[in-house]
Amino acid sequence: MKKKENNLEKNISRLVKLTADTDKPSEAFTESLIDKALQELEAGRHGRTREGRKIDMKVTFKTFAWAAVILVACGVVFSIIVPSLQKSGKRQDTQVVKHLPKSSEELARQTVARAKTDSKPAGIEYTEVGKKSIAEPEAKAKSVITPARIEYADTAQKPLGDIKQPDDSLKVKIDKDPGKLAGIQPDVSSSRNLRLRKAGEAGRLKSLGYLANAPAAMDKLRVCYPLKPEPGPGGYPMAHGGTVPPNGEDVDAMFFKNYGVNPFIDTEDDHLSTFATDVDTGSYTVCRGFLQDGHLPPDDAVRVEEFVNYFDYGYAAPQEDLFSLYAEAAPWSFGEGRKNSYLLRLALKAQQISEENRKPAILTFVIDVSGSMNRENRLGLVKKCLRMFVEKLRPEDKIGIVVYGSRGRKIMGHKGLDEKDDILATIETLHAEGSTYAEEGIRIGYEMAEKAYKKGYINRVILCSDGVANVGKTGADAILEVIKKKAEKGVTLSSLGFGMGNYNDVLLERLGDKGNGYYAYIDTIAEAKRLFEDNLTGALQVVARDVKVQVDFNPDVVRSYRLIGYENRDVPDDKFRDDKYDGGEVGAGHSVTALYELKLWPGKSGIAATTFVRYKDPDTRAVTEFKSSIATSEFNGSFGESSDEFTLAATVCEFAEILRKSYWAKGARLDTVLARAQELSDQSLFKGDADVIELVDLISKAKNLMADTQENSSIPEENAEMPD
Repeated sequence: MKKKENNLEKNISRLVKLTADTDKPSEAFTESLIDKALQELEAGRHGRTREGRKIDMKVTFKTFAWAAVILVACGVVFSIIVPSLQKSGKRQDTQVVKHLPKSSEELARQTVARAKTDSKPAGIEYTEVGKKSIAEPEAKAKSVITPARIEYADTAQKPLGDIKQPDDSLKVKIDKDPGKLAGIQPDVSSSRNLRLRKAGEAGRLKSLGYLANAPAAMDKLRVCYPLKPEPGPGGYPMAHGGTVPPNGEDVDAMFFKNYGVNPFIDTEDDHLSTFATDVDTGSYTVCRGFLQDGHLPPDDAVRVEEFVNYFDYGYAAPQEDLFSLYAEAAPWSFGEGRKNSYLLRLALKAQQISEENRKPAILTFVIDVSGSMNRENRLGLVKKCLRMFVEKLRPEDKIGIVVYGSRGRKIMGHKGLDEKDDILATIETLHAEGSTYAEEGIRIGYEMAEKAYKKGYINRVILCSDGVANVGKTGADAILEVIKKKAEKGVTLSSLGFGMGNYNDVLLERLGDKGNGYYAYIDTIAEAKRLFEDNLTGALQVVARDVKVQVDFNPDVVRSYRLIGYENRDVPDDKFRDDKYDGGEVGAGHSVTALYELKLWPGKSGIAATTFVRYKDPDTRAVTEFKSSIATSEFNGSFGESSDEFTLAATVCEFAEILRKSYWAKGARLDTVLARAQELSDQSLFKGDADVIELVDLISKAKNLMADTQENSSIPEENAEMPD
C-alpha cells in the first residue's frame, strides 16, 4: 500500500511539474503517463472488496484519484493538439470574419465560405501632380473665336418655327457598334491580371489574358483589372466581401461599361442629333491613374467627352445671358483614309458666380467606410478632402455626415462653422469596417437632407465611395429607383470616386448623372484641391437644369455626321422639347464642349448646322431655348488656322479615340498627337498650363506602353468602310 501511495504522489508531482512548465512535453512522455495511469487504475479495480453493502473507502478514494489523473492527462493532450488545429483554421477564416459584425453569425459563415475561392483586392498609389502657375498668354497669332450670335424663341415653351421634328420612318436606330469588332487583341502588359466576363454567364469567369475589341453582342462586357496590391499592415480585406456581388455580378475588381461608339449618320436619314450635356470628368482622371501606374486603361474606361471636358479652354463667360455659345470648324486629318473630313466644335460657357454670391449650402456627405475603403488613397483621402472642404465653408453653410459599412447610420447632424471643432473631430473618427451597404447609406443621407431642406439653398447629397456595393441593392438601376423621386424634390446627388484596384465606375457615373449632380474621380490631393478649392462654387451651385442640345444639320450642305463621345448621354430627337425628359446639369462657370466629325457635299455652301439649347431655371423651373447657326463661310481654311482652344480640344479627342480603340481612329498614331500637344504646351495660349503639361506626359506614357505591347496604335479594319 505504501508503494502504491508513493507512485500516486510521484505521478501527481510529475503532472504538477508538467502544467507549470512552459515547454511542451514530448509525445512519448504523454503516452507513458497515460499508460501508467491506466495500469494502476486497473490494479486498483482488482483490489476492491465488498462485504455486503460496505465499500472499501480507501479503494474508492484511490479510484477517484486515478480518474483525476486521467482527466488531467487528457487535458494536457487536448491543449497540445487543438491550438495547432485552430491556427490552421484561423489562417483561412479570420481575415474575413474579423471585419464582420460579431452579431451576424450567419453572415460570417457565408462570407468565410465565399472567401475560400476569392483573391485579395489590389490597388495603385499615384504620384501627386502639382499645379504650376499659368504664365501670361503671349500675343495670339491665330484666329480668336467669339461667341456665336444667339436667337431666342418668342415662346420658350413652344417649338421654334424653323425646325421640323423628324418622321419616325426616317429615324436611324443604331443596334450595332461599328467600332467594336470581333477578335481579341493580346495585351502582354496586363495578360496576367486581366479577366473578361460576358453578362449572363453567372458565376463563370475565364482568365483570357487579353484586352477585347468587343463585338456588339458583348455590349455589356465588364472588364476586371486588378493591379498590384497596396502595402498595408496586416493586409486588406477582400475587395468584394459582403453577401451580394457588386452590380449583381460576381466579378471582383474594376467595373466599366461599354457604351459603344457613335457611327456616321447620313443627314438624308436623320438630320437631327440630340444629347444631354455632361460636365463629368471621372473618366479622364481614372485613365490618368492607369497610365501613371504603367498600364493602358481598359477600352471601356475611356469616355471621350469626359476627356475633352476636363480641360479649361478659357472661354469668356457671358455678362448678361446665362450661356455663351461658341462654334468653330476646320478641315481635320485624323488617321488615314480621311477624305472631305471636317471637325466641328460646339461649346457652352455658363455664367460665372463669385464665391461671395454663392447660395448657402446644406450638404449631406454619405461616406463609404466599408473594408475596401481601408486604404490611404481611399478613406484617408476622403478625410483630407473633408477637412479641406470645411475650411471653405461660409457661416450659413451646414454639413451632416452619414456612413455605411455593413449597415448605414447617421453619425453627425447638420452643423455649421460655429461647431467647426465638432465637425473636424467627427471626421477624425471615420474608420473602415464591414461590408458595403450603399443603398442604405444613400437612403439615410437623403432622409437627413430632406429634413434639413431649405428653399433657396443648395441642397445636395455627396457620395464618397469606391462604388463597390455588395449588400442589398448593388446595381445602378436598383439604387437609382431609391433616389429618382428625391432628386425631383430638389435634393441632388453628386458622386466622388476614390480608389483603384476594385472600383465601380458604372455605379458612380450613373448616380452622378441621374442624381442631377455630377461625377468626379479624386486620386490625389491636387485633384481634390481642384474641386474643393479652385472651383467649389461651380461644383455646388447649378445654374441650369435638364440642359439638352439638339443640332440640326442642313442636308443640302452636310452629307453625314458623327457625334464624338456622349454615347451614354443620347436623347431621342422627339424628347428634346419634352421637359419631363432628363437632361444634364451645368454649374456656375462650367463649360461643355462637344465635337462632331462632318462630311460635306462637294461644292455646296451655306448654313451647315443650327444648334438649339434648351434648359430649366433651377429655382423657377421656367424653360428657355435659344439657337445659333454656323455657315461654311465661317469654317477655317485649314486646321493650322484654328484657335488654340479648338486645337487643344481636337488633340484631347484624338488621344481618347486612340486609347479606346475607336474604329474611326483607324491608322491614327500617338506620335502625331504627342507632337501637337507638345507644341500647345510650348508655344500657344496654353504655354505653361499644368493640365496641358500633364497631358503631354500621359500621351508619351501611352505611346511607350503601346510600343511595348507591339500594338503600335493599330485599329481593326474589318466590318465597316470609311465614308468618303
